[in-house]
Formats: sequence, structure tokens, C-alpha cells
Amino acid sequence: MPNIVLMMSDDQGWGDVGFNGNADIITPNLDSMAKNGVRFDRFYAAAPLCSPTRGSCLTGRFPFRYGILAAHTSGLRVGETTIAEMLKSKGYSNGFFGKWHIGWVKPDELGTRGHYSPPSHHGFDEVFATTSAVPTWDPTVTPKGWDSKSNKVGEPWKGGFPYMHNGKEATENLEGDDSRVIMDRVIPFIERNKEQPFFVTVWFHTPHEPVVAGEQYKKLYAKRGQSRQNYYGAITAMDEQIGRLRDKLRELGVEKDTLVFFCSDNGPSDGAAKKGIASAGPFKGHKHQMYEGGVLVPACAEWPGVIKPDTKTDVRVSTIDYFPTIAGIVGYSFSSQKSRTIDGIDLMPVISGKVVRRDRDLFFGFRRLHDEIDGKSIISGDFKLLREAKPNGQVRLYDLSRDPFEEHDLAAEMPDVLAKMMQSLEALEASCQLSRDGADYSY
Repeated sequence: MPNIVLMMSDDQGWGDVGFNGNADIITPNLDSMAKNGVRFDRFYAAAPLCSPTRGSCLTGRFPFRYGILAAHTSGLRVGETTIAEMLKSKGYSNGFFGKWHIGWVKPDELGTRGHYSPPSHHGFDEVFATTSAVPTWDPTVTPKGWDSKSNKVGEPWKGGFPYMHNGKEATENLEGDDSRVIMDRVIPFIERNKEQPFFVTVWFHTPHEPVVAGEQYKKLYAKRGQSRQNYYGAITAMDEQIGRLRDKLRELGVEKDTLVFFCSDNGPSDGAAKKGIASAGPFKGHKHQMYEGGVLVPACAEWPGVIKPDTKTDVRVSTIDYFPTIAGIVGYSFSSQKSRTIDGIDLMPVISGKVVRRDRDLFFGFRRLHDEIDGKSIISGDFKLLREAKPNGQVRLYDLSRDPFEEHDLAAEMPDVLAKMMQSLEALEASCQLSRDGADYSY
């Protein structure tokens, strides 16, 4: 059975990578990975923000099913079956590295929001994780230019030791580039488990704020302003570590036995997108918005000898598709999940070209009660219906086949389509509510 690697960046827009046409940001390793495998041109995060998407990667389910509707609002339920738990039943060794953000990783972090639910509760044997964001350079120190009530410049970041390594605070090798700090734990795990199948989840913090790059990376963009030097430099530093992982797989001779995925967790951050630093490419919107720019993300996969080089697909696929794809590869039986709805599809027929159109709807959303945000959208075929993620947000309808950049709202022109899409959205919401209330759990 093949090894599986899931890599994910944080707040990296669709247009923030070379393989999607960005000529300014240096990403040779991601570009090589996309060229050597498959580039997903219409890959969707399950939500326009971090925590809901992360749960979808591991469960194959819409976030509204398992109740993580926004950041820090819940933890992944132990009743969910994750990819790690599925693969453990197949004899895999599982490692998690980086930003978890679907539950607290330290019991004493609990405050008014969220729950203690670390990766070790969900099938991972080796864990090097933070609960949420850290600076992308010197992750234990609050960087210059960043000042808030809880984090003052020069002071320890969130207590100074945000990483937990197998249940204990990590206190060594935490200086410099955060992507390197993470990869320094990933590589030894792979080396130790090269003789057995392994599952590695690597969720980088880059380029989530506070986004900071080291001087050697900022120099690559010396003609740019400070903000771009940090943003672009941090992405290039992350790309360097992705290259390091790919090189290690080849050095160990396991690259043909390893399927590697990469994506971002949502569109570019609000502030960086509005300033023109981060990019959703030609698509409308950014993080926290239901428009395409909030949920379309850069994505590719590589599996030498299985995925043909230079493959491209514009089939609409998503983070919810990881679980059923991996289940199909390892021959996992869903018999133990008779009542468990899996919303994703198997990506391998899409990658091979046998499937040219998604056969089911995609549902996105996030909900925050404190500021009355209830954004949601559904894509059915080529039509997309959305409710804007703001108080009293407008309902809009787009035909993505003719209007991929969402410039022409058809809600008033096509009332029949609007009504049908609203019915589909309401039915999906009702189904998710049943799941969230316990219909999918056996305990």
C-alpha cells in the first residue's frame, strides 16, 4: 500500500503560486510537483476559512456535518472517523506536523471557545502541533510590526512554546523559518517509517499572519516593499521545505510508493488581498467570503508512475475528496460506517480522465453567532448560489461556466433556477443538521 502525504498551506490564494501563473513568487518545487503530476484548476476548500476546511480534509465530510463552523468554535469530535484512523486499521504509522486548529492541543489552553481535541485523539501516533497560528519566522517570538492585547512585540508568542511534541511542550530547534522547524520533525518520522506504509499530514502556517520571512528570503524580493518581501519570502521558504521532502522521498527510494497532495486551506487573507499583496488570481473575493476567491485554492498531487506528468483537470474537486480517494486506494470498507455520510468523491478517476464532471453538489459555509455571520453557498453543476457572509447578506446566483469570475448576478433573471438551488441548499443544510445532532454517530 502506498504512503500518503497531505500538505496544506495557510491562507495562500489561488494566484499565490507559480503553477497558477504567478511570475513574481518563486515556487520551483511546487511548480515541479504540479508539472510531474496533476494540477487541479478548480480545487475548492470546504470553507472560506481555516478550521472548517481542516476537518473536511480528514473526514471527507462537509464542515456543517461535524459542527466546526468557524475558527476556535469547536474541536473535531472523536465520533468522526479520520483518514489517520482509517489508515491505522490498515497498518499505517501516522504523523501530524504543523497547525492543527480543529481543537486545542494543550489542555490548559481552554478558554471560552473550543475544546481540547489534539491529533493524538484522532489516530495520529507522532504529533508536533500548534493549536493555531504562529509567526512564520521565529515562531516563539512576537515579531516586529505585530502588537495585540495578548502578543506584544518581542515577547514570547502565546507563552513562548506553542508547539506540543507528543504531549510535551517543544522547547528546542524553534528558531528561524517555521516551515523548516516543521520539516525538521517530518523528515525523521519518514526515515523511521520507510519500511512500512506511513501517513504524514503537514499543515504549514505559511503564509498566515503574522507572516515574516528571514533575510535570505527577503533578499530574493529586494525590489519589493517590506510586506511583499515577507509574504513572498515566506512562501518561497515553505516551497524550499516542500522540495526537501520530495528530495528525501527520492533519496529513500520511496517516491513511486508515495502519493503527495498539496493545497491551501482557503483563499488569501482579507487584508493582504485588499492591499494587493496576496492573490486569488482572476477570481472574485478572498478569505471569509463565499465568492470563488474565498474557496478556490492552489492544489496539485504527485505520484510518480501512477499519475501521468503534466496532467491537468478543471473538474470541480475539494478537500472533502481526500478521504474517499485514499479509502479507494487502500481498499477501506465503509461497512463500519453504514450511517456515516461521506460527501466527497474518489479523485483517481478524475485524475485519470475517466470522470470529467462532478456527480454531486458542493456545499460551503461558515457561521459565527457573535457577529451574525452566516455565509453559505452551493455549486450544482455549473450554477452557484451563495448567501454573502455578512449580516443580512444578499443571495446571488452565478453560472460559472459562462461567468467564472462572478460578475453577473442571475438571481433576478432566473427565478426558477434560484428556487431550485435554494431547495437544494436547504436540503443539504437539513441533512448536515441531522448529522451534527448525532444521527451519524453510533454512541
